[in-house]
Amino acid sequence: MDPLDTASVDAAAELAEPADGAPTRRRLGRATLEDIAQAAGVSLSTVDRLLNARAPVRGDTAERVRAAAERLGFRASGVIAQRVNQQRPRRRLGFLLQRPASGFYRALGRALTDAVEQAPDIRGQAHIAYLDDLSAEAVAERMLALGAEVDALAVVAADHPRVHAAMASLQARGVPVFALVSELSSPLCAGFVGPDSRKVGRSAAWFIAGLARTPGPVAIFVGTHRFQCQELSEMSFRSYMREHAPGFEVLEPVMTLDSPTMAEEAMRSLLLRHPDLRGFYVDGGGIEGVLRALPAARAEGLLAEQTEPLIGVAHDLTPDTLAGLQTGALHAVLSMPRPQLAQGLVRGMVDALASAESATGPSHRPLRLILPLETWTPESV
Repeated sequence: MDPLDTASVDAAAELAEPADGAPTRRRLGRATLEDIAQAAGVSLSTVDRLLNARAPVRGDTAERVRAAAERLGFRASGVIAQRVNQQRPRRRLGFLLQRPASGFYRALGRALTDAVEQAPDIRGQAHIAYLDDLSAEAVAERMLALGAEVDALAVVAADHPRVHAAMASLQARGVPVFALVSELSSPLCAGFVGPDSRKVGRSAAWFIAGLARTPGPVAIFVGTHRFQCQELSEMSFRSYMREHAPGFEVLEPVMTLDSPTMAEEAMRSLLLRHPDLRGFYVDGGGIEGVLRALPAARAEGLLAEQTEPLIGVAHDLTPDTLAGLQTGALHAVLSMPRPQLAQGLVRGMVDALASAESATGPSHRPLRLILPLETWTPESV
């Protein structure tokens, strides 16, 4: 006999069921089944069904029973915990992220893995993949490959027809695809979790306009022009400057392809062409290169004409941006709460899969979770 079955039989024996099958109130160790039912806010029969695997119990209800049994010191709480675990479906959740060398994406990968492993309603396994080649063709190809291994997929991707086509193919196979960090315009997208990019861009402009002592040129760095989040942030940055700080000249955006090397070269070139640069906003990847360029430019005398601080704003608190704040190279970092992002995304993916398998048919509405901004300054780190 299975050890779990033996344990449940031992516990069930103490229920002393009468002829009508209703369990009586017998003390099991320091707590009774009725104590557990009352503490969990469920019926006695629900506790009995879970303990003896008589019938399925809803995941959230089973978790309340488990927590109550553990809290009250019920001697068969281990059996209940195993029953709860057995009831949870196995789910493989995939996440296609960018540049493995990026501190942000490495930290995000860890947060997503933790969220999957700790999700209460599933026995989850996280499949994390990273891409250095961010072309639409490479992203779409990797989406299809990873989608064949998982039950649901979330991606950080540019809004491109190739990506939409891969999403449609996966959707036809029953694999919902979610947009992470940057929205995707396909109507087949199962949901989005990320920042309000309009607020991000306007906040960046607010910092630069407020901290710069005099107006002048301001630079914007973007990864590519196809990321919706970066496009909207740039537009909102310009909108704020037009409205509140018209004396600043917002230069044409510099595309870095999220490459630190390209960003470093671009920053040096900007300082050569605009020695009176007043600020910069890194609206995409490549912040590592921008931060490398500043001390090198100072050593070469490229900042000799700077009579006031060069105001820098970037995204996401990472070891690199933290160092930038500590050294004064950055004046603000606009970040997302990664645990909240990961937990909200995983919850939405689990709900979408549960809805697809529901006996009443799919009822899942596309997830839309907009995360609050965490603002970091040199005085708050």
